[in-house]
Amino acid sequence: MTRKIILNEKSDTFQKLVEELSGEVITLCEQCGTCSGGCPFVDEMDIMPSQLMRKSMLGQEDVLDSQTVWLCATCNTCTVRCPRGLDVSKVAEALRQIILRKEIDNLKINDIPKEKLKDLPQIAIIAAMRKLTS
Repeated sequence: MTRKIILNEKSDTFQKLVEELSGEVITLCEQCGTCSGGCPFVDEMDIMPSQLMRKSMLGQEDVLDSQTVWLCATCNTCTVRCPRGLDVSKVAEALRQIILRKEIDNLKINDIPKEKLKDLPQIAIIAAMRKLTS
């Protein structure tokens, strides 16, 4: 049985933006939960990867407030296990891009104590700046 999801214009626009940035057709997601079941970081996430997909599919922009977007490590476990071959990590990356395009930085380098900053590997700092700042 095929379900038809009714979207309004605003949610349809958000969904299309996510699809354009990720290259994934998120409406193909069956909500089977396999991505959430295999995710090594699901215990740390505020919403499961399958919920991230559902919210994106329905155009619920509150998904951008989720920490799951930032916790996705792009390990591709979800992609390997997905029966539809969807890459949830690409969707998470698309959502991060949307947030960063709003110029909302999720890392403020000046807020990290100097003594802690000395101990952090430079490559980790650079990677975090690339991922978490606009």
